[in-house]
Amino acid sequence: MALEEYAGAIVMEVDGTEVEVTDIDVQTKTGRKLVKTMNSTGRPKGFSKGIQEIELSVTVVIPVSGEMDWGSIEGAKITIYPNAPGGTRTTYQDCFSTSVGAKYTVENEGRRDIKMNALREIDE
Repeated sequence: MALEEYAGAIVMEVDGTEVEVTDIDVQTKTGRKLVKTMNSTGRPKGFSKGIQEIELSVTVVIPVSGEMDWGSIEGAKITIYPNAPGGTRTTYQDCFSTSVGAKYTVENEGRRDIKMNALREIDE
């Protein structure tokens, strides 16, 4: 069985400043909704199309000095780079924060959990 390579570095850019990202979780909602109708079969007949939503859960390390105002992020860009040459990058553009939390554990650095939405996803 051959070894496989997977996606590598994650870079978040806010106003031209790179931010260290340790974890990212991407959830895409299709926007489709079930349409329930009154019919003799007693089951739905289809769906309606809606607007796609991209939700990101990003974890960043807390810097000792110069911590950013995580709650006011607007227009950020997050890029996931492949490790393998010739792989495709995935970029989330026009990201904005919706909530911010903090996480502290015994053996790790302090972290911020940021919930964000992105307006665009581009595979390059």
